[in-house]
Amino acid sequence: MAAFDTSAPLLPEILSLHGKWKAGKAALICGDEVITWADFEARTNQLANALRAEGLGRGKTIGVVMSNGTAMVEALIAIIKSGACSVPINLSVTDEALGAMLHDADVSAVITTADQKPRIDAYLKSNPALFTLDASEISTFSKDASSALPDTGITGDDPLNIIYSSGTTGMPKGILHTHAGRRDWAYDLTIALRYHSAAKTLFTIGLYSNISWVGMLCTLLSGGTMVVAPKFDAREALSLIETHSISHFAMVPIQYQRLMEVPDQADFDLSSVEAVMSCGSPLHADLKSELFKRLGPKAVIELFGLTEGVITTLDPEEAEGRMASVGKPLVGTDIKIIGDDDKEVAHGQSGEIVGCGRIVMPGYLNRPDATAEATWVDEHGKAWLRTGDIGQLDDEGYLYIVDRKKDMILSGGQNIYPQDIEAVLITHAQVNDVAVIGVASERWGETPVAVVVPEAGVTLDTEALIDWANGKLGKQQRISGVILCEALPRNANGKILKRELRETYGG
Repeated sequence: MAAFDTSAPLLPEILSLHGKWKAGKAALICGDEVITWADFEARTNQLANALRAEGLGRGKTIGVVMSNGTAMVEALIAIIKSGACSVPINLSVTDEALGAMLHDADVSAVITTADQKPRIDAYLKSNPALFTLDASEISTFSKDASSALPDTGITGDDPLNIIYSSGTTGMPKGILHTHAGRRDWAYDLTIALRYHSAAKTLFTIGLYSNISWVGMLCTLLSGGTMVVAPKFDAREALSLIETHSISHFAMVPIQYQRLMEVPDQADFDLSSVEAVMSCGSPLHADLKSELFKRLGPKAVIELFGLTEGVITTLDPEEAEGRMASVGKPLVGTDIKIIGDDDKEVAHGQSGEIVGCGRIVMPGYLNRPDATAEATWVDEHGKAWLRTGDIGQLDDEGYLYIVDRKKDMILSGGQNIYPQDIEAVLITHAQVNDVAVIGVASERWGETPVAVVVPEAGVTLDTEALIDWANGKLGKQQRISGVILCEALPRNANGKILKRELRETYGG
């Protein structure tokens, strides 16, 4: 008697079933183009089969150097279905870094959009044998291919994608995700972020970003609808939310700040919004409170997480009285706080956050040294991922982020966490954005300096700001200077590039 197949399906099979059972429902909306689940299934299967016919299937890696749009979504999903591994590249990186990532990932092909093609053409000069496919050619390339789901033979351990780290603290590293790992990301985050089959998710961040992958995985798993914008524009985002009755989206704090700064933002109907994720950097308590008032008391879910696979979320029902917290780990994930001696510390004490669980990456691509450096082994021999972030747990187990370990300032033998100082400075009425870095000091070794973006039209008195801030800060935290600038350097995910600030201002 034949046994029932009770194995957990991977994403290609799950999406194929959506094509069958949600056939007439919209899977993807880009501008005026609406693609049903049936068409999405057929088109991505055709592209997957066409890639396989070129030898680009299981065991191969394919670079994706594309701007947001229908073609990029379909390319990413088709690569998953082909059995190959996608390498979505952050478009803000230099040509040199782009080439280094493609080389490190050993890509056999690159899919690109017209705006990025000149960069790939330059790369081809030293890699002439590389197969390339322009987005405008995809329809012709795949039109004669089968629309059936390919039988690739992949397992849960096969690589699904490689996402390169943000590079906020050094050279980006390739973070490997498997098919089983990404499926588990989708399941766990769909629960935590409250997705469902009627979800309509807005994407304003590049689809190469893991922030976008979180929303994409959750929407695709639940059979919802993706609404993809070419780029972030605050007023246009508000318009899209209203027009498409958006229920879910993910943004970084600076984007939420920009939404709230749109002069007529109160005129937009945002009543469809159910749950939004804030991530990438801390969401200041005042802004979080403002978002709750605008979007609803159950709308805002703050997420702390790494592409490497450690995630906590703060449920909106638990935010009151804990606005500075990033919550507790996802179901199936565990975290600890360890001190400089690699021993677990008590609640209320600061230390490095380490985590473990089924969504943690298997390791960095081609970097066993970096994987080893990111590993903490407990007294039972269990491996945990070092996050490089400093945090502490309160008596109820809620996590609070203190700072990046590498951004910590050592002044006069005391550890100073820039985020604590930034949280004070951002409340000043004339400060629009701020980052605190350590600069060299003969007396103290390092001393905190604030790099400040003033509010528009304001002539900020730096000495007055220093006096104001130091009157509110602890003695060890007092800033020694203020540097004014027009904008802080950020990566595509909104993280402030403090390494660049230190290089510029002598840190």
